[in-house]
Amino acid sequence: MKKLVALFFIFGLSLQLQAQKKITSKDSITAFYDKLFSTLKKQYLLKNEVQWEVVETETNQNLVKYENFESSLKEIDIVFGKIKATHSKIFYKNKEYSVKLNVDIENYSEEWKAKYASKPAFEIKLLDGKFGYILMPPIKFTDTRSGNIHKIAQPLYDKIDDFKTQNKIEGWILDLRFNTGGNSWPMLLALYDFLGDNEVGGTIDINKKVIAKIKLSNGKYLDNATKLSYINPKGKLLDKARIAVITGLLTASSGEVTALAFKGRENTVFIGENTFGMTTANVKNKLPFDTLLVLSTGYDCDRNENYYERIIPDIAISKQDNFNDLLLDKNIQEAIKFISEK
Repeated sequence: MKKLVALFFIFGLSLQLQAQKKITSKDSITAFYDKLFSTLKKQYLLKNEVQWEVVETETNQNLVKYENFESSLKEIDIVFGKIKATHSKIFYKNKEYSVKLNVDIENYSEEWKAKYASKPAFEIKLLDGKFGYILMPPIKFTDTRSGNIHKIAQPLYDKIDDFKTQNKIEGWILDLRFNTGGNSWPMLLALYDFLGDNEVGGTIDINKKVIAKIKLSNGKYLDNATKLSYINPKGKLLDKARIAVITGLLTASSGEVTALAFKGRENTVFIGENTFGMTTANVKNKLPFDTLLVLSTGYDCDRNENYYERIIPDIAISKQDNFNDLLLDKNIQEAIKFISEK
C-alpha cells in the first residue's frame, strides 16, 4: 500500500510539473506582457500619445508565434518602436532588448572608428605640458546600490585628483566623443571637482515642469535631496577652471547627461558635433521572471531647467579627429585656443 501511495504521489507530481512546464511557456508570455503594458500605460513619458488598444492587439497577435518566454522578448524591439520608446530597454539573463537604432558609420572619421573599435577606457593625460585631457568612456552596470556607485567613481576621482596635484594645469579638456551611455552617477561624481557644490541638472515632465533636481554637495550625489552615492573629495575645487567639453555624434544617454551638467557652468565651451539625442530620464522597474525594465519617464534638463533634444556645440567641428596625436586633433586645437584666451 505504501508503494502504491508513493506511485500515486510521483504520478501526481509528474502531472504537476508538466502543468507548470506548460505555464512557463505560453502563459508566462501573457503574464509578462500584461504587466509590461500596465507599467507602460502608467509611467511612460509619452503614454498619452499612444493608441494602446491598437498596440496591445497587434502585439498579442504577434506573440502567438513564440514558443517560449525568452524568444518572445524579440517582440520588445517592435513594441518599443511603435510607441517611440527608443531609449527604453528590457534586461533578461544579461541580455538587452530594445529598439535597434541605425547608425550611419559614414558620418564618422576613420580615426574615430579606429579608436572606437579599441573600446577606449578612462584616460587622463597631459597635453603640451599644461593642458589636462580626460576621456570619459561609457560606464555600464546594473548594480546601482550606493556602495557600488562609490566603488566605481572613487578611483576615477582619485586619478583626477592625483593628476591635478602633480601637474600645473592651465585648463582642461573633457572628451565625451565615445561616451555612448550607461550610468551618469559615477561619471558626475568622478568629475566633482569641476562641477563643485552646485545643482548640475534634473528631470522635467512632459509639460517641462521640474520633477527632480540633481545636486552635488561635498562629494555627495543628491537626487531631490536624497543621497544616491558619494565620493570622498580632497584638495581644491576646479569649478572655476576653464574647461572645453568635446561631444560627438555618438555622445548619448548618460554621456549627454554628463555634458548637460556643464551647461550653465562659467568658463566652459562645447566643441565638436551634435549629440545623439537620448536626453530622456529613465527609471528601473522589476517585471515578472527576473526581468528589468528601464523606462523613459521624463526629460533630462540642465541646471537652469533647460531641455535639449540634442546638445549643439558652440564650436562645430566634424571629422577632424586625431587620436594618435591629440595636438593635431582640430577639436583639441580649438579647446586649447579657448583655454589660452585671456
